Amino acid sequence: MTSSHAEKPLVKIEIDGDIACLTLDRAEKRNAVSDALITELASFFMAPPEGIHAVILQGSGGHFCAGLDLAEHEQRPPIEGVYHSRNWHRVLDLIEFGGLPVVSVLTGAVIGGGLEIATSTHVRIAETGVRFQLPEGKRGIFVGGGATVRVGRILGPDRMREMMLTGRTYSADDGLRLGLAHYSVGKGEGLEIAKQLARQIAGNAPFSNYLMIQALPRIHDMARGDGLFAESLAAAMSQTSDGAKEGLRAFLEKRPPKFR
Repeated sequence: MTSSHAEKPLVKIEIDGDIACLTLDRAEKRNAVSDALITELASFFMAPPEGIHAVILQGSGGHFCAGLDLAEHEQRPPIEGVYHSRNWHRVLDLIEFGGLPVVSVLTGAVIGGGLEIATSTHVRIAETGVRFQLPEGKRGIFVGGGATVRVGRILGPDRMREMMLTGRTYSADDGLRLGLAHYSVGKGEGLEIAKQLARQIAGNAPFSNYLMIQALPRIHDMARGDGLFAESLAAAMSQTSDGAKEGLRAFLEKRPPKFR
């Protein structure tokens, strides 16, 4: 996978069995997201390699992602800005709802668009030294990559508003407490833990993983009665799947399940 420039790829891809590790590779800009980088992310999640069952997403050079590359943003006219924002929504929806479980390793800057990308992943591991921030108020701009929905639903609109108004920074432990991260670990520990979790997740029944990724956030959007009905449908579908049959056989035979 290459960018539109005659340069190295901006998203480095390494395959280990059924796990793909994606590394945002613009260390000189703290992995700020250019149009070329978001295109490379889209290309992977639109057509991942055959046999991949989980993804790890990280940044190079000690930072996850410092957000939108403001050098590209500066001269964008309003109508183009709408299309640009909607493209981010499209790509981050591919990450969240593409069907592959994504584990992110969050280091250094997880700022603005970086936090938007992080919250589109399903399992988030924050290392000591991480900085969660939405500094758009200090830049005279507004979030446009999905933060009002993804970050807002984690923090609630009141806390997100305060975060944006003041530009405050949250640490790994703060992120764990607030839900921006699911794990808070020491510096340099994130990738190994991500590999363990990705391997565990990849070993689940594929259709169960699919339902957890697709159904849970949508049920959250539904009225109570609609959500309960959707839950019943998901439960019935999963309980008649090949994965459920293998899980029951493995339990009765006192062995680990083999879903693939």
